[in-house]
Amino acid sequence: MITYHTAGLGLELIFYNRLRTRNLLELAIYTKDDSVETRKQNVLVVDDSQLNLQIMRDILAEECEIVPATSGEQALELVMSEPIDLILLDVMMSGMDGYEVCKQLKRNPLTQNIPVIFVSAMRNVEDETKGLESGAIDYIVKPFSPSIIKARVKNHLELKKYRDILEKLSLMDGLTGLANRRHFDEVFDKEWRRTLRNSDTLSVLLFDIDFFKKYNDYYGHLKGDDVLRHVGKVLRVSISRGGDFVARYGGEEFVAVLPSASVEDALKVARKVRENVELLKIVHQASEVSEYVTVSVGIASVKPEKNMVPVELVEKADSALYQAKSQGRNRVAIARE
Repeated sequence: MITYHTAGLGLELIFYNRLRTRNLLELAIYTKDDSVETRKQNVLVVDDSQLNLQIMRDILAEECEIVPATSGEQALELVMSEPIDLILLDVMMSGMDGYEVCKQLKRNPLTQNIPVIFVSAMRNVEDETKGLESGAIDYIVKPFSPSIIKARVKNHLELKKYRDILEKLSLMDGLTGLANRRHFDEVFDKEWRRTLRNSDTLSVLLFDIDFFKKYNDYYGHLKGDDVLRHVGKVLRVSISRGGDFVARYGGEEFVAVLPSASVEDALKVARKVRENVELLKIVHQASEVSEYVTVSVGIASVKPEKNMVPVELVEKADSALYQAKSQGRNRVAIARE
């Protein structure tokens, strides 16, 4: 006998099927490498029996990559070091049991969205209820049919894939394909805390397209959208060091976060972006500073301390941007200490 939980699954399948084509197209357009991620999904199988782990590996080898764990403690370590898309979790294990593992996964913001399926020989309704109440999305009873577990895993991996797509789209600026303001706020907060913890340096760059309103008035908003896309692409290819982050800040403004970057490092990046935008040679007859589209850049860099307010770094970059614009635009300015 095989038991599994189906509440809500049909509606979710209908929902993601309706969105599937549109979301894949949007993600293909807007992701950094202009393609949908195609890595094989990882399934963490947690069971203290090596035989059971091998059986799961044999059944699911074509569907996914299997990451084995022989204890709950090992599983909790693996989810912090490996990208895991789905967890198949035994209930009765030596040491920490599956219910406790699931509860800990759901309490951790970094792992709470990983779907968990219990695979257990415990077949009472009370056992299944306890598993679902602890946060699992499904419950399969041993002994199971290989075709059934294969189908269940495939369905849940599909759902996970499209939840991930929707999450990526929610953090993306639809016009330029860069991260949006919400994503910037999250990344900046994380990098500030990391930099503070490591006594490192953090730099922020703010970019503004010069006389963009006049460009829109002269050429129209559709041409203006094209300019935003072109500038966004320049930022994407010009700021490519591992860990660097670029987002559309709002309107014609863009922002970059450069971890472990000194003022000198940030200045090199800013100059590179400014020069590369000018090299696009997008004609701007309404500009008062150049015959082409240009950008002004403000830089602020700091070694965070506990008494500092993170937003002050962005405000300093904004002040430097204002300085660059007031000095004639199409230039880079560094925030005063």
